[in-house]
Amino acid sequence: MTTIGLIGAGNIGTAVAELAVKNGFDVVLSNSRGPDTLTDLVSRLGEHARAGTVQEAAAQGDLVVVTIPLHAYRDVPVEPLAGKIVIDTNNYYPERDGRIDRLEDGSATSSELLQEHLPTSRVVKAFNHIMASHLSSQDQPAGTPDRRALAIAGDDPDAKKMVTELLDTLGYDTVDAGTLAESWRFEPDTPGYGPRLDRAGMESALASAARRPAAS
Repeated sequence: MTTIGLIGAGNIGTAVAELAVKNGFDVVLSNSRGPDTLTDLVSRLGEHARAGTVQEAAAQGDLVVVTIPLHAYRDVPVEPLAGKIVIDTNNYYPERDGRIDRLEDGSATSSELLQEHLPTSRVVKAFNHIMASHLSSQDQPAGTPDRRALAIAGDDPDAKKMVTELLDTLGYDTVDAGTLAESWRFEPDTPGYGPRLDRAGMESALASAARRPAAS
């Protein structure tokens, strides 16, 4: 049984946990306030869910989802995530995260920053361009016409393959946007950010995306 660790238990983290439990995965949830604050959520999710510290979620997850505000990415533990696939759901919001020059000038993406922080992990960007309420309600069986597609990006082909298989199990098609350097194509203010798109629609949205101008 695959265990999914979640660092962050906000809206997206909760939606991922709900889908995971629904499809037979075990989940270990964590947040910055401690496992005692997750008692009600774990109780609602049922026997396949448990709460832990951030370190425990990182260590116990076979695959780990990082779903915290971007400004806190340096708080993600490095050692327990060594060799693991890490799904990054983060987006850059300057009003929340503060100005990050490398993101403003386009010399890096937010997921590249996390990958630099986790040099021995395999980071894959996913789940950042769908509302939590949609993530938990728009899943459909494989082969369903017009099934919603989610974009992913990553530098490791095997990691992307495994995330694609996970998303398929959770109820979504996948479109590979390329490396982490291309993950801006489905970040805020792009055609693929937000709307419900099938595979062809997401492919078109990624192709037509234009990077926002660098800050002057």
